[in-house]
Amino acid sequence: FVLPLSHDEVVHGKGSLINQMPGDDWQKFANLRLLFGYQYTSPGKPLLFMGGEFAQRSEWNHDEQLQWDLLKYPAHDGLKRYVGDLNRLTRQEPALFELDFEQAGYQWIHADDASNSVYSWRRHGRADNEVLIIVMNMTPVVRSGYRIGVPAAGHYTEILNSDAKIYGGTNVGNAGAGQTQPIPMHGQQQSLNLTLPPLGILVLKLGGTPVQGP
Repeated sequence: FVLPLSHDEVVHGKGSLINQMPGDDWQKFANLRLLFGYQYTSPGKPLLFMGGEFAQRSEWNHDEQLQWDLLKYPAHDGLKRYVGDLNRLTRQEPALFELDFEQAGYQWIHADDASNSVYSWRRHGRADNEVLIIVMNMTPVVRSGYRIGVPAAGHYTEILNSDAKIYGGTNVGNAGAGQTQPIPMHGQQQSLNLTLPPLGILVLKLGGTPVQGP
């Protein structure tokens, strides 16, 4: 199945995706990166309509070209780079495609943390070591000392952080990685103590390699 953000979302007076996001300009971009991260790490295949990948400001008009000149601004160029890295992540991580349509490919870590507005889940590939940990902070504040349970001990790499400076974010995160501790959490014997960026999504993998394009 397809997860579309199609032309229907940016016509007939709805405005562009970036202008549908709440908050000030920084929050709008952070929210859009968060939305795209959620779309790409959920089961199914993402579909974006042209212009959304770099946050076109105006509503789509079939009589006009896209606002490519916006790429001279760091926030727009950073979003384009982020979407490119989401595409790379989707291609290179089996956990995002091998079991896309099977129950075994997705498992919640914590779906009920309403007080912090944080969601966390796992994506699984066929091999036991193909597991991604995904954590999404839906508030504009940093969540420090946020602990989540993970299925295996070791050194987890932050392979994608939507708040990275190269994407136009504030660079809040975990210095690229984190080590598990034998503290039980969420039904697991090991857990990670994380710093969650504001309006950000993290993708972590045991022994993984950061996703970063040219």
